[in-house]
Amino acid sequence: MLATQNAALASPTQTRWAWLRRSLWLLPLLASLLFVAGVLIWAWRSDSAEREDRRATLIADALSSEAQLRYQLQVEQAHLRELARQLPGLARNAQGLARSAEVVDGLRRLWLSVTWLDANNRIVAHVPEQGPQAGAPMLDLPDGPGLSAHLTQASGADRLVLRYSPALLLRRGIPWWLTRKYDVQLVDSNEQVIASVDQAPLRTSSQGREGYMVVVGDDMPGAYLELSLREVPSPFWRSLPLVLMAGFLGLMLVATLLLRRQVARISRAEGAWRTEAAWRQAMEDSALVGLRARDAEGRILYVNRTFCHMVGLTPGQLVGLAPPMPYWPPDALDEVMLRHKRNLEGRAPRDGYEALWCHQDGRRLNVMVFESPLIDAQGQQTGWMGSIIDITARKQLEERERHRAEAMAQQSRLTTLGEVASALAHQLNQPLTVIMGYNAGLQRMLADAGYDNQAVLHALAQQGEQAAEAGRIVRRIREFLTRRGPQREACDLVAVAQRAATLLQRDLGPAGVQLQWQLGSSLPQVFADPILLEQVLINLMRNAADAMAGGAQPREGGNTLRITAQRSSERFVRMDVEDNGPGLAGRTVEQLSAPFYSTKSDGMGMGLAICRSIIEVHHGGMDAGRSSLGGARFSFTLPVFDVQMQQARLDDEDAQALLEGAP
Repeated sequence: MLATQNAALASPTQTRWAWLRRSLWLLPLLASLLFVAGVLIWAWRSDSAEREDRRATLIADALSSEAQLRYQLQVEQAHLRELARQLPGLARNAQGLARSAEVVDGLRRLWLSVTWLDANNRIVAHVPEQGPQAGAPMLDLPDGPGLSAHLTQASGADRLVLRYSPALLLRRGIPWWLTRKYDVQLVDSNEQVIASVDQAPLRTSSQGREGYMVVVGDDMPGAYLELSLREVPSPFWRSLPLVLMAGFLGLMLVATLLLRRQVARISRAEGAWRTEAAWRQAMEDSALVGLRARDAEGRILYVNRTFCHMVGLTPGQLVGLAPPMPYWPPDALDEVMLRHKRNLEGRAPRDGYEALWCHQDGRRLNVMVFESPLIDAQGQQTGWMGSIIDITARKQLEERERHRAEAMAQQSRLTTLGEVASALAHQLNQPLTVIMGYNAGLQRMLADAGYDNQAVLHALAQQGEQAAEAGRIVRRIREFLTRRGPQREACDLVAVAQRAATLLQRDLGPAGVQLQWQLGSSLPQVFADPILLEQVLINLMRNAADAMAGGAQPREGGNTLRITAQRSSERFVRMDVEDNGPGLAGRTVEQLSAPFYSTKSDGMGMGLAICRSIIEVHHGGMDAGRSSLGGARFSFTLPVFDVQMQQARLDDEDAQALLEGAP
C-alpha cells in the first residue's frame, strides 16, 4: 500500500522530467527566436543611438562651420578697416585705389569689387573699373552673375563698400571633408538659397533629408547656414542583417525538425551504448592488470583505474599526454624514448618486456608490458593497446634472495680470508724473526772483524729496522683479525703520516709524484694504534700514486699528492689524502670499500675495506669525494686523546685479558 502511494506521488515528477527530456529538441529553435529578438532589439537601439549621434555630429559640424564663416568674415572686415585707414594717403581715383595692397590681395581671395563713396554717396573710385563710373550715384544693382553680399566701412566722411561672393566664402571657409558629407548652403529667412558649395542650388532635392540651420551672425543679417546629409539613412528594419535573420529563422525551423528525428535515433543508440560501456567499465575496473591505449604518435587515449593506481596519477592527468611520460625514470629518458619509438614501429616483443617506472611519490616499480595493435571500426590500426602487470614484489623477492646468497658467499670468503691472513701472519712471524737474528749476528761479526764500511753497516741497520717493522705489522694485523683489539695510545698523526711517506719514498720518487703537506698548527694527539694508522696511510698513498701513474694523459705540473691535517672539531682531527689523478668516476666510499671490489686489474679488493675497518674500530669515520686538485680525495677522522680515553683504553685491555683467559 505504501509503495503504491510513493509511486503515485513520484509519477507526476517523473512525467514532467520525461516530457522535458523529450522536448530538448525544441531548445535550438527557442534559442534562435531569442537570438533574433535580441538582434532586433539591438538593431533598434543601435539605430536610435546612431540617429542621436548623427544629429549631435550634425549640430556640432554646423556650429563649427558657422564659426569658421564668421571668423572668415571678421578677417575680411579687418582687411577692409585697414584699407579704410589707408584712404587718406591714396589718390582719389580708380588707379590709386587699385594700387593698394589690400585691394589686390582681397580681389585674389573672394572680393568681387570695392567701391569708394564720398559724403554724398557718389562714387569716387570703383575697382575693378568695369563697375559704375566715377561721379555716378551708387545704385543697388547686381554686379556680375549670382548673388553677392556687402561689407561697409566708414573712413571719415567717405565710405568703402566691399562686395564679395557668399558661394566662394562657403567653398573656401568650409573644410572639404564636410562638403563630401553634407550639402552646405546659405539661405535667407524665406528659405531661399543665397549660396551653395555646389554649382547649382540643391534646395529642391534636400527635402526629406536630415539637416540643421544656424544663424550666420551680424556680418550677414538674415542669412542662415544649413547643413543637410547627402545620404538618407534607410530604416533599420530594411537592413540586410534583418533580412538574413528572417531567412535564418526559416532554416532553423527546418533544421529543428531534422534535429528532432536525429535526437530520437541518437537517444536509442545512446541507451544501448551506455549499457555496453557500463559492462566494459565494470570489467576493466575489476581487472588487476593496468590498461593503456595510445595513438600512433604515442599520446595516451585511455587508462583504467588499475593503471592510475599503479603510477599514482588520475585519468585527467594522463589522458592526452605525449611522450615523455611523467612515470618514466628521469635518469633514463633517452633509453626509454628509444624503446618507445621502437614499440610504436611495431617492434615490441610479442611475449612482453620489462620496464622500470616511477610512482608519483618517487618510488620505483618494475612492470611487465604487453603491447597489441589497436584497430578501429574500419579495420585500420590507430594505435596500441598495452597491458601492464606490476612485478615489483616479485623483483624485490628475487633481489632479496640474490643479496642473501651474495651475503652468504661474501661471509664465507671473509671467513676464509681471515683464516688465511691469520695463518700467513703466524707463518711469516718465524721467518721475520730468523731474518732479524741473522741481521744482528752479521752486524756483530762485522763489528768484531773491524769492518768500517759505513754504507754497508747503514744498510744492515736499515734492513734490521725494516724487518722489525714488518714483524710489528704482521703481529698487529694478526691481532686485528683475531679477537684482540688495536693497541691504542696517544700518537702524533703528522709523525705517523711522515713515517708512512718515508717508507713509500722509494715508490713515489720514480713515479714522479710531488708530495705536498698542509698541516694545521698545534694539532693535538690522537688516540689510535700508530702501526695500524701507518698501514692505512700507506695504502691510501699507494692507491693515489697508482691512480696517477695509470692516467692516459700527462698532467700539467706533474703528479701531485697532497696530505692535509687539520682539526675538524673540538673532539676530532681530520686528515685528507688528495691527488690530481682521474678521480672516483662517481663511486662512493661504500662501493670502494666493499670487500673484493677493486678498480685495479691485479687488486684483491681488500685494501680499502681493511682501512675503513681500522678507522671505524678507532671510533672514527672515512669519506671519499672529489679533490680540489681535480682527482680523488680520501678523508678520515680520529678522536683526540684525553684522560677519559686513556682510562677507556685500560678498561679495554682488562676486558681483552679476561677474554683471552676465558676457556
